[in-house]
Amino acid sequence: MRATKILERLLAAVPIMLGVAVLVFLFMRLTPGDPVDIMMGQGGAVSPGEMAQLRSEFHLDEPLHIQLGYFLGDLLRGDLGYSYVQKRPVAELIGERLPATIEMALGALFFALLVSFPIGIISAVRQNSAVDRLSMAGAFVGISMPEFWFGILLILLFAVQLGWLPVSGRIDHGTGLQEITGLYVLDSLLTGNRVALVSSLKHLVLPSVTLGAGAAAVLARVLRSSLIETLRTDYVTLARAKGAPEGRVVLKHALRNALIPTVTVVGLQVGSLLGGNMIVETVFSWPGLGRLVVNAIFGRDFPLIQGAVMIYALTFVVANLIVDVLYTYLNPKITL
Repeated sequence: MRATKILERLLAAVPIMLGVAVLVFLFMRLTPGDPVDIMMGQGGAVSPGEMAQLRSEFHLDEPLHIQLGYFLGDLLRGDLGYSYVQKRPVAELIGERLPATIEMALGALFFALLVSFPIGIISAVRQNSAVDRLSMAGAFVGISMPEFWFGILLILLFAVQLGWLPVSGRIDHGTGLQEITGLYVLDSLLTGNRVALVSSLKHLVLPSVTLGAGAAAVLARVLRSSLIETLRTDYVTLARAKGAPEGRVVLKHALRNALIPTVTVVGLQVGSLLGGNMIVETVFSWPGLGRLVVNAIFGRDFPLIQGAVMIYALTFVVANLIVDVLYTYLNPKITL
């Protein structure tokens, strides 16, 4: 029954993805700048005939609805198009960069969960204490702090001053890592390459902390508020009246129900971590999808931008579906 519901939710996501595809296509065509003019401007003087030939090759000389038809037709066949600038299939370009983005997003999510859960639980249990006020003030700073500024501070402290961590890239040269999945930490574990594992973890720390700081602040505040409300419910009061230890009351009886709104925010943060990392990737020269999209925007590489946006949209859809499934485990009364 649950598998049927999941399939129904996936089918319901098809119109959403179609709407995203149409919107991103239209918005890209409305942005100023001609891709052919930009490409030819980089290559020197060219004849009007060559420019017209390129526009015809990219179907840019066709009416807008015809161009949209080409795009949607290719999309239905699983073809994300061909990059104007890099002259390669978009799916191939995204496939090369996506593992780096996923690795940094997972590192950021791990950091956010590792920091936010203890802070949120302690702040809720010790509400209005000095620890609570200090942690919530820190969370407010984390939410308000620009990622590029925080990343630069981390570079100045841990890379420039202390020399503990590298400034950019994913791994040191000469580690001899054999790529299997494209996730360097996982590949290092699978191949037993200890040197590559240490190097990849060192390169991952600063980008993950920079990207995950804001998510950690949001999750800590949400978990605190939800847990405070749960600790005031009747069944928690009953558990305490029966003499259950406070730790058991908090972790077993209260935390599970308090996790429901927190899981919602985690799902949204996963999509944000994957799709909102362009600035962090630029600051740390991380060779991920974000930097690829930034360069594509400057080059008006329509197919590459459209393909990347579709991947980002699919990430949000899948993350929300996973969150809905987790709801049914946290609270059996909830159905898909």
